[in-house]
Amino acid sequence: MAEIDSREFRNWSGHFVTGVTVLTVQVGNAVRGMTANAFCSLSLHPPLVLVCIQNGVSMHPFFEVAESFGVNMLASDQKTLSELFAQHGEHSEPMGGAPHHLGSLGAPILEGVMGWAQCRVEARYPGGDHLIVIGRVEEISTAPEAEPLVFYSGKYRTIGEIL
Repeated sequence: MAEIDSREFRNWSGHFVTGVTVLTVQVGNAVRGMTANAFCSLSLHPPLVLVCIQNGVSMHPFFEVAESFGVNMLASDQKTLSELFAQHGEHSEPMGGAPHHLGSLGAPILEGVMGWAQCRVEARYPGGDHLIVIGRVEEISTAPEAEPLVFYSGKYRTIGEIL
């Protein structure tokens, strides 16, 4: 079999609609966040989620040592927040100046998100060019009236009508 071209694979996987999250951590005095769509629920009993952090990105060292992390699900009006946390490197102020508070496990929770979770790190695994982090969900909150921000085929979108 021929090897799959990485650009071709990225284009193919981009046809799967995903929600947009900002993953957050606090390590020491540093609070950081990154936009990610490599997130999914993993287990109901116990409640586990899976997130993937690309090797070499500025958040990778934080996720290698963090004891907990936050998952912030973005609402349809939070595209600029996604773009803020998609930027590479450090921001001039904590969390790029985005309003937030620290959750029960210490990870930042962004204000006004559609939903959030505080997760305790259960395990880390290498996964190709990513670090796979499994987190046990210990606290959650949702705003059920909010519409999600989604990503499809390289563009931000919203959900259409209910079928």
